[in-house]
Amino acid sequence: MATADQVKALVKSHGEGDSSRFYSVALQVAAGAARNGQNRFAQDLRDLVDVLRTQDNHRQASPVVSVAQPRGELAQLLTVSYPDLVGSDLVLEESVRSRLDRVLREQRQGDRLRSHGYLPMRRLLLTGPPGTGKTMTAHVLAGELHLPLFQVRLDGLITKFMGETAAKLRLIFDALAHTRGVYLFDEIDALAGERGSANDVGEIRRVLNSFLQFLEMDQSDSLVIAATNHPQLLDRAIFRRFDTVIDYPLPSPSVARQVIRNRLANVGVGRLEWAKLDAETDGLSHGEIAIGCDSAAKDVILSGGTQVTTASLRSALRERREHMG
Repeated sequence: MATADQVKALVKSHGEGDSSRFYSVALQVAAGAARNGQNRFAQDLRDLVDVLRTQDNHRQASPVVSVAQPRGELAQLLTVSYPDLVGSDLVLEESVRSRLDRVLREQRQGDRLRSHGYLPMRRLLLTGPPGTGKTMTAHVLAGELHLPLFQVRLDGLITKFMGETAAKLRLIFDALAHTRGVYLFDEIDALAGERGSANDVGEIRRVLNSFLQFLEMDQSDSLVIAATNHPQLLDRAIFRRFDTVIDYPLPSPSVARQVIRNRLANVGVGRLEWAKLDAETDGLSHGEIAIGCDSAAKDVILSGGTQVTTASLRSALRERREHMG
């Protein structure tokens, strides 16, 4: 059953109207019940959360944003989607989650902040190793705020003619001001590398300066999210243009365990020896752990087995580590 801390978290999140946190704690209760053999109760609770989430999405959804597929030159620069992910779909360290919760809280109560002369956070720089949840964060923020997600296509943005790149950047920031959404600049180091690097040329510096200037001038309500696996390559000036910088570490053992539970929720699982699995997940990203779990689950399904075992999961995780080189 729910622990005292979980009950308090449920009451607190309900009182604050934080449905994402409420459902996340409820799913934690369900996971605990399943581990204690209360499988029927756990499944009923998961089903109830799914139903309530669906109802919330219909009831709380903002008026539909009228956004056609980007046309003309913008079609080569932006791809648009409408994610339905929520915070509980993302397994993160508590320090990272609390900072994202702060962003959501400020966005949802933006009018209240503005009435006192403050602006909600809306420019986020996400750093950390590949597969730690940076890109998925953009999907979750878009889903939670019922906004379209626009992903900037760097292959269409960066050309050998740097003057064209600056002009295309202007198109993106014009779109950002015209249509509220979550705009993701992934692998931003390709655009905002340090200006003093040895292979730098004048045109590249001008593109970076243009990007910094556009960020500085942007007064829209859209969220601008930049992500990089290599923060050490970024020009130092870029950090000052963002409201917050969030570092995504490799998962701790407790987070890795939650990733495993989530990914194996739809298959039978034996009694896992967590100490042995902790050793296998050490140094792997969230994404690598998820792929390993999926591989172990599919092996069980295709072989006609009944459950994922510690041995089969360890084997799949070791295979992921080998692929990393």
